[in-house]
Amino acid sequence: MRGAAPAAASRAGAVAPGLADRLAGDRAVVNLADIPAEPPAQPAPPAARELFGADCDTEIEGSRVTAYCHNGYPETDLIRLHVECDRWWDLDGDGAAVAVGPAGRVELAGRCWKEVRSAWVTHERP
Repeated sequence: MRGAAPAAASRAGAVAPGLADRLAGDRAVVNLADIPAEPPAQPAPPAARELFGADCDTEIEGSRVTAYCHNGYPETDLIRLHVECDRWWDLDGDGAAVAVGPAGRVELAGRCWKEVRSAWVTHERP
């Protein structure tokens, strides 16, 4: 009879009395109704890198700003230089849009009366 109890327990999937209480703290309980019938949807692949926008290097020297831009892409890029001055009374500057065609180069300049806080270039499609 001793050999029959473990075999019966393994066939029925039951656990010996008292053992279930001891293992309950070590096991996770999963409700099969909570598991979806189909696998979860896969996230969308990342979008391909957009080939647009001139590459610009901005230099600040004292109160003057110069941006050197080169458009290595097949579409025209409208670029603007923006200059933020450090002093509250000094006027910030937003330059006019300049078209940079494919393989084109352009130099943009701006300035403040005193110190420059920051400068950046924005890009826009024509």
